[in-house]
Amino acid sequence: MRLKQRFEQKFDEEIRFFKGMMQGPKTVGAIVPTSSVTARKMASVINPQSGLPVLELGPGTGVITKQILARGIPAEKIYSIEYSEDFYQRLTQDYPGVNFIHGDAFDIEATLGSMANQTFDCVISAVPMLSFPMSSRITLLEKLLDRLPAGRPVVQITYGPVSPIVANPERYHIQHFDFVVRNIPPAQLWIYRRG
Repeated sequence: MRLKQRFEQKFDEEIRFFKGMMQGPKTVGAIVPTSSVTARKMASVINPQSGLPVLELGPGTGVITKQILARGIPAEKIYSIEYSEDFYQRLTQDYPGVNFIHGDAFDIEATLGSMANQTFDCVISAVPMLSFPMSSRITLLEKLLDRLPAGRPVVQITYGPVSPIVANPERYHIQHFDFVVRNIPPAQLWIYRRG
């Protein structure tokens, strides 16, 4: 019975994801939801002992959100920005207590509102960076790093072979974090940090 429920849930996630991709192809960066293996790896950068909230960008169907919760982060300490209205509505039902925000990550100050000056432990991003101009990607990264303690990471998933944000060693450091073959398509994970 459990296997049947898991299959139905996975099928439901993929249908929602496909519908989201058809409605806004620039807002969805992959052809299927992120795998649980990839989501777990992305969430592994969180320091649950920091006491700081976690900022998630582009939660989609909630696969990464689920892994953030599994790391021991209380729902009320997760702030998650979703651009798609459909995904946002479903996420608020599936993950009660998580602070989902319907808005644009690229307009981070307005989207975070009263939380705009909050310091976060880290940022976990599934924003489809390759759909946006490089200048917008760099600006977003800088604004995200401004909200983190020195040395704490922004982790970004992408499906291209190189970092979706160009190197700028004077401003931030780039680290290739992982290449996850057990993802469709295979995913590259990158970490950006200062200090």
